[in-house]
Amino acid sequence: MLATQHRLKKSKDFVAVYRKGCRKSTPFLTVRAWKGNSKQRHSRIGFSISQKVSKRAVIRNRIKRRLRAVCRQLLPELQPGWDVIIVVRPEAVRCDYLQFLQQLRKLFADAEIL
Repeated sequence: MLATQHRLKKSKDFVAVYRKGCRKSTPFLTVRAWKGNSKQRHSRIGFSISQKVSKRAVIRNRIKRRLRAVCRQLLPELQPGWDVIIVVRPEAVRCDYLQFLQQLRKLFADAEIL
């Protein structure tokens, strides 16, 4: 699990990132990032994975667990104050931990979060 201060949970926060944030994509993931509240000391991360990825909750939850583990590893490198949403695409079912790590590192660098 991500620590509470690093989780993006509220619906209004998700809406703000979708409206105001920039978008970077790969075939497996899309990242939406917004430099949120300037008073915020921690970057916050949220996940969006629909049933289009897989009808089975077991598979969707496995993907989320892998992504959380990758994000925990990348958190020390992230700049403070960013709100990030990671949107999972259906092709991500075939990805493993290392592929997610490479994809997120590339996306965060493209969005200038790292």
